[in-house]
Amino acid sequence: MPRRAASGTGTIRKKTVTRKGKPYTYWEARVTVGRDPGTGRQIQRSFTGQTQAEVARKLTAAVAALDEGTYKAPCKLTVGEWLDIWARDYLGGVKKKTAASYQQRIDLYLRPALGAVKLDALSAHTIQRLYNGLSLGLSPRSVHVVHAVLHHALQQAVKLGYLRFNPADACTLPRIEKTELRPLDEAETKAFLQAIKGHRLEALFTLALFTGMRKSEIVGLTWDAVDFKSGVITVNKQLQRLPGAEEYTLQSPKSGKGRTVAPAPWIMSMLKRHRTEQAKQRLKAGELWEDGGFVFTDAIGHYIPPYTAYSQFKRMAASIGRPDARFHDLRHSYAVAALRAGDDIKTIQGNLGHATAAFTLDVYGHVTEQMKRDSAQHMEQYITGVLGL
Repeated sequence: MPRRAASGTGTIRKKTVTRKGKPYTYWEARVTVGRDPGTGRQIQRSFTGQTQAEVARKLTAAVAALDEGTYKAPCKLTVGEWLDIWARDYLGGVKKKTAASYQQRIDLYLRPALGAVKLDALSAHTIQRLYNGLSLGLSPRSVHVVHAVLHHALQQAVKLGYLRFNPADACTLPRIEKTELRPLDEAETKAFLQAIKGHRLEALFTLALFTGMRKSEIVGLTWDAVDFKSGVITVNKQLQRLPGAEEYTLQSPKSGKGRTVAPAPWIMSMLKRHRTEQAKQRLKAGELWEDGGFVFTDAIGHYIPPYTAYSQFKRMAASIGRPDARFHDLRHSYAVAALRAGDDIKTIQGNLGHATAAFTLDVYGHVTEQMKRDSAQHMEQYITGVLGL
């Protein structure tokens, strides 16, 4: 029985082939890197070069890696092929909308620029050139999102041994400038509440202003999530339209898990009145009524699309001199008012659905700093005015 070569043994030989009718000579080394577990046959890798010394260096490096247990077989996948595998097989733990968003970035930006590149040949400089080019037409935040998708995909390739390290780690991303928050102040809040009186979405806007719920969470709110007896609202879904879909559907919340908020009793009373008015609309609509269980509906029970809530809000905001205001600013207005009312940051974090209190502090840190300065000024007035010191 012939002796089988062990892993790490290699041979070098000179070869001559014909190219375009002329002889071409080169050197080739072959090294056994293992055996196929199914057939028992040798798995070999070859190295070529123009000189014997060049090939010998490659062979020596491969044998050393085999001896140290650090040898990795070359990956034959392209970046495009790996992105397809990653998107298909490794995104089972994310929401459908997130997965669709990842796929969109892959199709628009990553595949056209990097798809044909060999995965194990992808360099940080190649990725950096892509980011630099995207920065000319996309916002810094959008470039960060593209980077996040690519980085996640490459990190999975590292875990599987297709890459030794993640080349995206070494890239520099454009700086994201924080947008200055412009919540409604007390005067603007009063003016806004006056402006929306009698508006068909008055209850919707008011709930947003005094609970901090997101627009998608409010338009997706159903009556079974409103507990009048306990005085709480369970925020466990949002109304969204997945990329490519025609209709909106109820999805899990942004954080992936539900939360409860306990609005002021005045808000719960407002919702009771709203439910009574909706019951009247239901009787009027008769068989046309769409019984989806939504809290906020049109005249026949259909949900209020997010874009309708947004456009109507913009009209109301413009009427009080705040055309720059966004629907999301109602959420900020709630958070600032809650902080100034003395609510602790952990409670506000829970009501807003932020992942951590640290994130809430990062977003609204300027408010707490102003509150500290106001507190110091109040104490100064007490010391100099009341105590006469």
